Amino acid sequence: MKIIDVFYQGEGIGEIGHFAIEADATFAVVKAKLSEKHDLAADVLLFAEDKDSSLDDKECIDDHAGDSGLKLHFSSCHCIKVYVTFNGATVDHEFAPGTTVASVKRWTTESVFKMSAEDAGEHVLQITGTHDRPAPSIHVGTLAPRKTCTVSFDLVPDERVNGALEGDA
Repeated sequence: MKIIDVFYQGEGIGEIGHFAIEADATFAVVKAKLSEKHDLAADVLLFAEDKDSSLDDKECIDDHAGDSGLKLHFSSCHCIKVYVTFNGATVDHEFAPGTTVASVKRWTTESVFKMSAEDAGEHVLQITGTHDRPAPSIHVGTLAPRKTCTVSFDLVPDERVNGALEGDA
């Protein structure tokens, strides 16, 4: 029997979780396994990473898995309203909860603010009002409170350290 590695994130979970499951299992089985471990709400939805719509409970996980397994997100939010502020302008867009911070940044820098690849590479998303800069692989659904299903970022320059090497005079 083929086994698939499932990596997951979800609302209220700070770290990426993992388990292995038979390839012919359905997403209903996956939900049950996650509910057992994390006491999920009955209305929780599963999303494949960077996919726009939720997964059907009757679907087989092997139909969505890649060579390195399957990356999932569980959330009670159908979508996450993401706000990004840059140079005094704020834009917003709705993303699926399993959308990565890297995908949000790419949408913001390429589609909205029309930055060059070089300029985009020198900026990061920082949660508004904090110094928290989530890793590019973090799903936006993990950052959005269940009650609001929203998250706000500032697009800021990445910190660079410029200075003399030790012993230079």
